[in-house]
Amino acid sequence: MEFDVQKMIFEFIGGLGIFLFGIKLMGEGLQKSAGDKLRDILDKFTTNPIMGILAGILVTVLIQSSSGTTVLTVGLVSAGFMTLRQAIGVIMGANIGTTITAFIIGFEIKEYALPIIFIGTLFIFFFKNKKIHNIGEVFFGFGALFFGLELMGDGMKPLRSLEAFHDLTVSMSQQPLLGVLIGTIFTVIVQSSSATIGILQELHGQGLIDLQGALPVLFGDNIGTTITAVLASIGASVAARRAALTHVIFNLIGTAIFLIILKFFTSVISALQMNLGLGPEMTIAFAHGIFNTTNTLIQAPFIGGLAWLVTKIIPGEDLAIEYKPKHLDPLFIEQSPSIALGQAKEEVLRMGKFASIGLEEAKQYVFTKQQKHAEIAMQLEDAINNLDRKITDYLVMISSYDMSNADSRQHSILMDTVRDIERIGDHFENIVELVDYQISNKVKLTEQAQQDLNEMFEITVSTVKDAIQSLDDHNTTLASKVLKAEETIDKLERTFRKKHIIRINEGVCSGQAGIVFVDIISNLERIGDHCVNIAEAVLGYRN
Repeated sequence: MEFDVQKMIFEFIGGLGIFLFGIKLMGEGLQKSAGDKLRDILDKFTTNPIMGILAGILVTVLIQSSSGTTVLTVGLVSAGFMTLRQAIGVIMGANIGTTITAFIIGFEIKEYALPIIFIGTLFIFFFKNKKIHNIGEVFFGFGALFFGLELMGDGMKPLRSLEAFHDLTVSMSQQPLLGVLIGTIFTVIVQSSSATIGILQELHGQGLIDLQGALPVLFGDNIGTTITAVLASIGASVAARRAALTHVIFNLIGTAIFLIILKFFTSVISALQMNLGLGPEMTIAFAHGIFNTTNTLIQAPFIGGLAWLVTKIIPGEDLAIEYKPKHLDPLFIEQSPSIALGQAKEEVLRMGKFASIGLEEAKQYVFTKQQKHAEIAMQLEDAINNLDRKITDYLVMISSYDMSNADSRQHSILMDTVRDIERIGDHFENIVELVDYQISNKVKLTEQAQQDLNEMFEITVSTVKDAIQSLDDHNTTLASKVLKAEETIDKLERTFRKKHIIRINEGVCSGQAGIVFVDIISNLERIGDHCVNIAEAVLGYRN
């Protein structure tokens, strides 16, 4: 039987594109409708691995992507929002949550795809209300998912007449490892297990692949989906790489277990299909759900062992960026506002340490252009903002209690210092964004400009450290050194700005390079100003 190869390919890739767009849009609509509290859900409801599993299921149902949840989790582990053990629970839950897409596909409502798209379009284009707009995105994505799936199905129909494809499916039934390999490779390429499982459901629905051949492909799809988290962890922190590796190991172990019991598992799914009267698409959905749920139940008791294993495979110390305050216990406020102030000061010093490390990471990004330095700097800035809110709230609570004059002065200094440190974080964030601009626009700085930047960075980083240290032990000598250093920073900023204008006038340097250079030294000069504010508070110039 003759068939049009171009039509088949175009229908398949077009359908795949619409399907992936539909999943993305539906996930974004659900996420916005839920109030975009995903990180809060993961932060608050991962107190233990079981809660982590439930949080992973919930977030994955909302964003329609286990890879998305895992990438989010990798970021949170790297940032110190959750431990590796908590993250493993979330990753396990994400694998269960992603099965919801296969169940949605299992319902035979393809013929209603176009009216559903139309309803979504009405909501998006004819209503100004954001909530209705978000619901419109969910509807449009939902319809696009089915429309894309139908197009892919139409594209694959001619495969039944291809002898080579028939031989391949027979081989997959006889050699399960081949099916696992095909499933893994295809999901690595497409970057979505939901899409590859949707294709598998369509193939099984058309009778192009039997159940025994489909199940190993299903296992491979679950292995392939781990590549997204692996890619997200490249160049990231040790903790992030460990979380990504956990996802890979979890799915590899699950696949190994189910390959051993493949005949038994196939007979269980066949029995379910017969007894519940399931259609072929829903049968694959049930197989996917049972695989991931059973895999999680088997491995959940060994979360500690998994954490130990990945720590051994990926050794090394990690930069611990803990967003959560360590010292701000409200009980201290009631018992002794003076002790509570001491605790607040400890937290301010932690915040200051983050600021100095963040500035150093920004400096590394300026000179190496390595993305990992930008990521760490931005995580530190995020941590500083979080601590700023928490410390300020704590200090406001303290202010409602009676304090001695000395405590009152200390309270005022801490309030001001928190604001100054937060601003330092904003300035090194600006520097990171300037380097991003430099990279994306291929802006080159001259060797002289880089030497000038290095000199100004060296003194600014040193000044930030001295300012924080002077606050720690009330060192007035160090505080005075900060004031002198800031004068030097101001002079350097003026000198380097003039030198750069001369370079531009001489045609040695471009206008874009001038913008990047001048803005970086301007941010460094402002960081120096905030260091002076901290030093003046230590010296008693501000009350």
